[in-house]
Formats: sequence, structure tokens, C-alpha cells
Amino acid sequence: MSNTPRQWPWFTVGPLCLTVYGVIRLSDPTHNPGFAWSLGHLSLLASVLAFVPAMWRLRRWAAAGRGPAARAFAGAATAAGLLGTAAVTAQALIDLVVGFLCADRAAMNVMFDGVRSHPGVTPAVYTVLPLLFYVGIVLLTAQLAAMRRIAVWRPLVVVAGIAVTAASLDLMPLGGLLLLLALAPLDRQQQPAAPAPAPV
Repeated sequence: MSNTPRQWPWFTVGPLCLTVYGVIRLSDPTHNPGFAWSLGHLSLLASVLAFVPAMWRLRRWAAAGRGPAARAFAGAATAAGLLGTAAVTAQALIDLVVGFLCADRAAMNVMFDGVRSHPGVTPAVYTVLPLLFYVGIVLLTAQLAAMRRIAVWRPLVVVAGIAVTAASLDLMPLGGLLLLLALAPLDRQQQPAAPAPAPV
């Protein structure tokens, strides 16, 4: 592991803000507009945006010194992840605006229905494209594990964190903590070391 100074801790900030969002969401079971709604979605937005430099760093690690195929795979995984990031960002911004404009949950539901009534909005912002955010993270960490540049258990824990969140949004704090466990240590290194060549 590198002894270079620690830079911005994106691998910590992303999962930690996701955990905070999950905790705030659990503390407000009515999900009405107000302070908790706004603070929670600001935490979600911070989490997603923190994953942008984190994914870019994973791409750089995965593409380093492994030929055009590794670079192409890492690039495709990063493109998918960033497209998903854009979708989740749009979702968080819509939720923030709706929460700001509405006085109660009923009014929010009416406005959300209006937003989703536009063709393509639901798959682009709520169902299909947001999944690519998680796909990108899984593919990049799996590639690094296959290259033996990070431990194999890390992508497995990433998948577990995503799976528990997908099973129930109430489990998002647990999902965030699992992502934190898998990714936060990567903040302390510039680039995972390549495996040593076999003796000849």
C-alpha cells in the first residue's frame, strides 16, 4: 500500500453519505416534505457525486498497464456508472424540488405523478438507468479483484451492500455500511500494487 498522503476520501464520503441518507429516511417514516426530506436527499446527492471521482480512480487503476482490453472494459464500466450517476442525480434533484414546492405528501404524490407522466422519465430516472450506477461500481471492483489489485472479498461486499438496499430501502443504512467496509480503505492508496511475477 502506498505511503503517499491521503487525498480527498471519496471512497469514504460516498458510502457514508448514503448511510446518513438511509438513517434520515428511517427517522421520517411519513416521508413528508420538510427538513428531514431535504437533508436526506442532499445526503443522497452528496453520496452520488462523491462516487464520480471514486469511479474515475477505479477506472484509472483498472486500466493501468493491462492492455487495450482492460482499458476498454474499465472505460465501458465507468461510462455505465457515470450514466447511472446522472440518473440518480436527476432523481435526487427532482425529489428536492418537489419537496420544496409541496406542502404535504398528497401534493408531492400529485407532482411526482406529473413528472413520471412524461415519456421516458420513469426508466431514465427511476427504474432502468439508475441501476447502472451500481453496475459500474461492481464491474470496476470485480475487474480489480480479477487483476489481483484489490482483495476478492471487496466486490463481494459491494454486491452484498447493493443487494440489501435493493431488498428494502429500510436496509439502506446497512447497505451503506457494507459499501463503507469494502471501499473506504481504498482512500489510503494511490494505486493498488500489481501482483508480483512468478519466479522463473
